[in-house]
Amino acid sequence: MELKGMSILNKLEKEKESSLKPTNVRWQIFIMLFVLVTINYVDRSALSVALPAMTKDLNLDPAITGVILSSFFWGYALMQIPCGILADRYKPTGLVVGSTLVWGIVQTFTGFVNTSKALILLRVLLGVTEAPIYPSGTKLQSLWLTSKERGRGATLLDSGSPLGTAIGGPIIVAFMAWFGGWRAALIGTGILTIVIGLIAWRVVRGNPSDNPRVNEAEREYLRKALDEEYEADKKHSLVSSGFRDYLKSSSFWFMMIATFAYNTVYFGLMTWGPMFLAQTQDLDIKSIGSSIFIIFGAGFVGELLGGWITDKWREKGGSHNTVMRTMFSIAGIMSGTAVFVLGHISSLTSAITLLAVTLFFLRWAGLMWTVPAAIAQRKQVGLIGGCLGFMANLAGILTPIYIGFIVSATNSYFIPLMLFSCSGLIFAGASMLINYAKKIGSET
Repeated sequence: MELKGMSILNKLEKEKESSLKPTNVRWQIFIMLFVLVTINYVDRSALSVALPAMTKDLNLDPAITGVILSSFFWGYALMQIPCGILADRYKPTGLVVGSTLVWGIVQTFTGFVNTSKALILLRVLLGVTEAPIYPSGTKLQSLWLTSKERGRGATLLDSGSPLGTAIGGPIIVAFMAWFGGWRAALIGTGILTIVIGLIAWRVVRGNPSDNPRVNEAEREYLRKALDEEYEADKKHSLVSSGFRDYLKSSSFWFMMIATFAYNTVYFGLMTWGPMFLAQTQDLDIKSIGSSIFIIFGAGFVGELLGGWITDKWREKGGSHNTVMRTMFSIAGIMSGTAVFVLGHISSLTSAITLLAVTLFFLRWAGLMWTVPAAIAQRKQVGLIGGCLGFMANLAGILTPIYIGFIVSATNSYFIPLMLFSCSGLIFAGASMLINYAKKIGSET
C-alpha cells in the first residue's frame, strides 16, 4: 500500500513538473561553451599580440615567425577528426572540460620558452589540447538544440572566437604591463584557463536525459523536436551511411571548400593582423591591443547578429537553403570587398574601419558549424564536425606560413590582402552550392 502511495506521489510530481515552464539548461551549456571558446582564442591569439616583443627577445625573423604562428594549427588540425569520432562515441562534455584543463597547463609552460624550437613544440601541443572544443560543440548541438535553434547555438559557440581575439589584445597588453613582460602574460592566461575549466565542469556535464538541472518540460521539448527532425529524414528514404558516402557528396566537399576559404581570411587576419597594423601604421603595443579589440569586437557583434537573423528567418518560414545561402553569400561578398579596398588605402582610421567591416560580415560564417548537424546523420555529426574543423585549421596551418614568406620577400601586405579578398568570394560561391535541406544518405 505504501509503495502504491509512493508511486502515485511520484506520478503527480512528474505531472506537476511537466506542466512547468521548460528550463533553459541547454542555453546555459552553450553560454559556458561560449566562455570556453573565448578563453580558447585568448590563449591562441596571445602569441600574436605579444609577438612584436617576442621577436626582439627571441630574435625571430618573419619566415620563422610564420612557422611559429602556423605550428599551433598542426596539432589542432591533426586532432580534429579523431576528436569528432571521440565526441560521437563518448560524452562530448567530458572531452571539452578535460581538454580545457590540459591546454591551460600547456599555455602556462609557454611562458618559459627560450628558443624558437621549444616555442613551436608547445604551440603544437596547445593545438592538440584545444582541438576537442569545436567537434564536441558541434555534437552537442545535435543533442541539445532543435534545428531552429542551431543558428544561435552555433554562432554563440563560435562568437567566442572573435570575442576572445578582441579581448585577448587588451588582456595580454594589461598582463604584460602588470606582470612585467610577455612571459608572465602567457603564464597568467594559462592559470586563468585552468580556473575556468574547473568551473565549466559543473555547468556542461551530462545530456538532456540525465542532467539533473533539466526539468521534464525541457526534456520533453527536446525529445519531441529532435524525434520530429529525424523522423522527417526517414520519410526521404534515409539509409545508413558510412564515411565513404560523405566523400562522394558534393555538399560535403563544398562545405570543406567554403570552410577553407573563410578561414584563410580569418586566420590570416588573426595571426598577421597585429603585425600588419604595427608595420603599416606604426602602432605601439597598447594601440595594437585597442585596435584589435575594435576589429574583432565588430566580428563578435556580427556573428551574434547573424545567428539571430538566421533563426528568426527560419522561424518565420524561410527555407533552410534560402536562408543559409543568402547569409553566406552576403558574408563572403562584403568581407571580400572590404579587404580588397583595404589593400588600396593607407590611413589608420580607414584601415581599422575596413578591418572591422570585414570581421563583422565574415563572422556570419560561424553558421557553418550548423552544417554538420544539417547534412550528417545523427551518429556521424561529430565526425563531420571534425572534418569541418580539420579543413578550417588546414587553412590555419598554411596561411601564416605563406603570408610570412610573401611579406619577407616583398616587404608588403598587398598580395596577402588580395588573396584574402579572393578567398571571401570563393567562400560565397562554394556555400551557395551546399544543399542544407538534405542529409547525406537521403535518396530523395
